[in-house]
Amino acid sequence: MKIAIEAQRIFRVNKHGMDFVALEVIRELQKIDRENEYFILVNAGEDRCLEESENMHIVTVNAPLYPLWEQVCLPEAVRRIGPDILHCTGNTAPLRCDVPLVLTLHDIIFLEKRSGSSPSWYQNMGWYYRRFVVPRVLPKCRRIITVSNYERERIGSALQIGGDRLVAVYNGYGSHFRPVESPYEVTRKYLPEKEYLFFLGNTDPKKNTARTLRAYALYARQTERPLPLLVADIPENVIDGILKEQQISDVKPLLRLPGYIPNGDLPSVYCGAKIFLYTSLRESFGIPMLEAMACGTPVVTSDTSAMPEVAGSGAVLVDPTDETQIAGAVRRLLDDPQLYERQRAYGLERVKQFSWRKTAEQTLDVYKSVGL
Repeated sequence: MKIAIEAQRIFRVNKHGMDFVALEVIRELQKIDRENEYFILVNAGEDRCLEESENMHIVTVNAPLYPLWEQVCLPEAVRRIGPDILHCTGNTAPLRCDVPLVLTLHDIIFLEKRSGSSPSWYQNMGWYYRRFVVPRVLPKCRRIITVSNYERERIGSALQIGGDRLVAVYNGYGSHFRPVESPYEVTRKYLPEKEYLFFLGNTDPKKNTARTLRAYALYARQTERPLPLLVADIPENVIDGILKEQQISDVKPLLRLPGYIPNGDLPSVYCGAKIFLYTSLRESFGIPMLEAMACGTPVVTSDTSAMPEVAGSGAVLVDPTDETQIAGAVRRLLDDPQLYERQRAYGLERVKQFSWRKTAEQTLDVYKSVGL
C-alpha cells in the first residue's frame, strides 16, 4: 500500500502533545514496516526530526494558515501522490478528499461546555475550526482512531459512531524518559533548587492552572519549608494575571517560570521533581503522566475523564476541582516515605504497559483493515 500521513506540525521547534504522537508513531512505523510505502506530509520547520528512508518519503507542503494548508494544499498534494490511504493525525481532515481516510480524533473537548479561564485567540480559532470540520468529515472516515476507551465511549455517544469504525489505540511515551542519575546538570538551567514540585501546563482552560496554583498556595501555607513549584510552558505574565485574580500573589517568590522546556530536557526535569502534578479537568489520555512515571517520579493526577484509565487503580487520584485534595495529596506523599516509594515503584511498573511500538503496531493494523 501507499500510505500518506498528515504530520503538519512535526518539524516546528516548540512541539506539543499531538505533534509528538504523530512523530513517534511515524518513527516506529519506519522501524517495523518495510512492506508499505509512506509519504509524510509536513509543513516546513526548523526541527528536522525525521529522516527519509527507502520506503518513507517526506513531502513538504507550505501554506500560511492551517485551514488553508489542510483544506486546499493537503488535498492537492495527496492527489499528486495517489495513495491508497490518507491518515490525518490531528483531529481534523480535508472536507474534500477522494482517498480512503483514517482520522485520529484525540478528543471531542471542542463539543463540550467550556470551563475554567478564558482561552487565547489561537485556542478559540482552533475550537471553532474543529466544531465546523469534524462533524462533516467523520462520515467520510473509514476508520477513526482515538486514544483511550473513555474517549471512544464519549465520541461514540456524542456523534453516534458505532461498530469497528471507531478504534481505541493507546499512546506511548518516549524511550528517553527513564531515571537520570544526575538531573541537576540539566535542571539548574531552570531553577537553582535540586528539589521541587513540577507542573506542566498551558493556557488551555482544561489544564486547571488556576486551581492547581491555589492548591500549591495552600500547600505552601501549611508547610514550614515548602518546595518551589516549577511551572513549565506558561508565560510569566499569564501566571501573574492568575495569581492576582486568585489573590495568591504571595506565592510568586516560590514559583519558577522558565517557559517552554525542550523535550530533550524533560527527563531530567521529571527526575529532579519530587512530585509531578497532572491535575487537568479533562484529558483524553495524558502522556506526561507516563513520562513522569517512567522517570520514577510519583504523580498526583485527576480522578476524571481518561486519567484514571491511564494512571491505573493504584495511582494517587484527586478531585481536580478541590484544591484541598490536591494539596493534601502532595503533603501525604512528602510526609510518608513508604507511600512515596510505593508510588515511585508503582509508576515504573505501570508504564511497562505502554509503548510507541505498540501504538504503531495497532495503527498499522488499522491501515491493513482499511486496505483489505
